[in-house]
Amino acid sequence: MDFTALEIFKAVAAEGSVTRAAEQLGRVQSNVTTRIQQLEEQLGTPLFLRQGRRMVLTPAGESLRGYADRLLALAEEARQAVRPQQPGGRLRLGAMESTAAARLPQPLAQLHAQWPDVVLDLSTGASRPLVEQVAAHTLDAALVAWPPPGLETDTPVERTPVFQESLLLALPAHHPPVQSPADLQLHTLAAFTRGCTYRHIGEAWMQGARGTAPQVLELASYHAIIACVAAGRCAGVVPQALWDLMREPPALRLVPLQSCDTVLVRRRGYQSPALDALLAALQGTQQHTTAWISSP
Repeated sequence: MDFTALEIFKAVAAEGSVTRAAEQLGRVQSNVTTRIQQLEEQLGTPLFLRQGRRMVLTPAGESLRGYADRLLALAEEARQAVRPQQPGGRLRLGAMESTAAARLPQPLAQLHAQWPDVVLDLSTGASRPLVEQVAAHTLDAALVAWPPPGLETDTPVERTPVFQESLLLALPAHHPPVQSPADLQLHTLAAFTRGCTYRHIGEAWMQGARGTAPQVLELASYHAIIACVAAGRCAGVVPQALWDLMREPPALRLVPLQSCDTVLVRRRGYQSPALDALLAALQGTQQHTTAWISSP
């Protein structure tokens, strides 16, 4: 096996198609097919089931994908380690949607300006799945709200606090004032999928109103969450920093909930110049923001 073959294998597995994988990799289709066949011959087992034009991983292929993630991540880590003074290479970063929107534009622009050889792959998701992807070597690092609900206590990651978010419970404008959970008149929470820390906080707070967990309307974006709240159907948890970005926010009633740390998680023992450069940019932006807020 070589790293190029593993990269081709991963692309086909992700796309479920030789044609789409070839387009993504900038290779001709016949070359991709040949490399997959050679890899299967070397391993002595089929890696894909051919279902028409679709490629589906066999159990052996599923097993190999985990090893491929780890091998390719280790190879990239090694490439960066031999040039510690020159951040570069690929950095796979995960982030919550709110963090990507409200916190990352400035530090990522700074990172690109200072270290243009760093190639950043950014993906968004809920906190727990992001941490699990870091542990599984499919991400190098992730910005998540800590602690993610349901995360195994022995998950092999290290974390560095970066931001502190003030969370708001967003309610329809016509909702009466809320001083405690007992004043809440809604029973539905608009939120992201399970594994979202903010959802967990909202569910726990609303459960204090009646002693039972609220119904959850699962949505895929903050725009959808805020729209459902404005329509009067439900409540939602929104970070203050994200709310402040909205140029024309709807008229909602906002109730302070609590603060929550956003941390940068990495695999235990993992270090790279690119990740160090990202952390420096994040911490520099945070210090600048704190100084600006504290100034008279």
